[in-house]
Amino acid sequence: MKRRTFLIGFVLVFSFMLFFCGRRCGRTHVQVNVDSLFYDLGKERLAQCAKRADAVFTAWERNGFNGVVLFAEQDQIVYEKAFGFRDLNKRQKDSLRIDDAFQLSSDSKMFTATAVMLLQAEGKLDYDDDVRQYIPELPYEGITVRQLLHHRSGLPRYDAMADKHWPDRKKPFSNEALVKMLVERKPEPYGAPNATFFYNNINYALLATVVERATGQHFEDFMRERIFEPLGMEQSYIYSMRDDATVSLYMPTDVHGHDVYRGGPVKAQNDYLNGVMGDKIMFSTVGDLWKFNQAIDAHILLPDSLQVEAFKPGSAEWKNNENYGFGWRMSLDHPDMYFHFGWWKGYRSVVVRDEVHQRFLAVLGNTTYNLPPDAMWEFVSDTSLCLPASEPWPMQ
Repeated sequence: MKRRTFLIGFVLVFSFMLFFCGRRCGRTHVQVNVDSLFYDLGKERLAQCAKRADAVFTAWERNGFNGVVLFAEQDQIVYEKAFGFRDLNKRQKDSLRIDDAFQLSSDSKMFTATAVMLLQAEGKLDYDDDVRQYIPELPYEGITVRQLLHHRSGLPRYDAMADKHWPDRKKPFSNEALVKMLVERKPEPYGAPNATFFYNNINYALLATVVERATGQHFEDFMRERIFEPLGMEQSYIYSMRDDATVSLYMPTDVHGHDVYRGGPVKAQNDYLNGVMGDKIMFSTVGDLWKFNQAIDAHILLPDSLQVEAFKPGSAEWKNNENYGFGWRMSLDHPDMYFHFGWWKGYRSVVVRDEVHQRFLAVLGNTTYNLPPDAMWEFVSDTSLCLPASEPWPMQ
């Protein structure tokens, strides 16, 4: 704001000098368009920000990044670009596009949490309800919906349980199969409910089941009708194997995940655990993720009094300086930033929301290339080229 005030003062003084000189010299008065000047300054600053972003992510591409990036600031998309290809094993490679949908992996959790928050807002559940109010057959006592949201249930990992007890890997493993296996096998819990934070995918898989039991709808239908369609997230969906008798060789998508080995990338095959929803398996684009971020700011789905719950730490302790809200991570090393990382079967992703500088970053990759965290945080935290917070710079 001070910088903008200084520039306005400078322009006014400069205009007065030109006017005075014109009167003394008998010349025509020079008109200075202040709005036009700020428009040019805005375009220049946006161009500088975009150039900086391109340097960062082009360096990633040289080191193996294959995916799509969107960076926004002050309600404006500053930079978006696609790097590489959809299927790295094709002879005639098909280039990635900005509007391509990627599997979000664990970044799906912020959307599952939103579904639960919508039901809380409508009075269809309460965060402090016992989970057995919705899944009465669950053989564990004292676990609440809130504890699932905050990863404080103490429940065991479902993937390890399924790997040990699911006999046919060609048959999809579903959310209902997960609950049934918990009932039949009752594996030893990790700890007592609410004793400690332990990030565990089973929490959000069970939340998807809670959504289904509380609404009577399939999880994928609820997400489409209540979140994706209202926000115009036209390319987003929950991948469902509900009606599949067998696991297909590959997921039916244009953008395939790839495992990267020394010999080169290998297209990741579909997996029997992809039948479990809530903790992963949502597909989306960087543009749709940007729409979701804008909807949070505009309180389209939830009022601020409820939305703010997503960004409150769920644990009194900060384990390794980190905490967890409702589907969002937070860190003492990066205050006022809310984020999530995702990795699953050939896909990697990251979503960062900076509420102080009004920044948003979405990176979606379709290889196991490890997105460099230090470089990412340095980029997001660099305020040397911040756009003014007073109002957005005009764009064409």
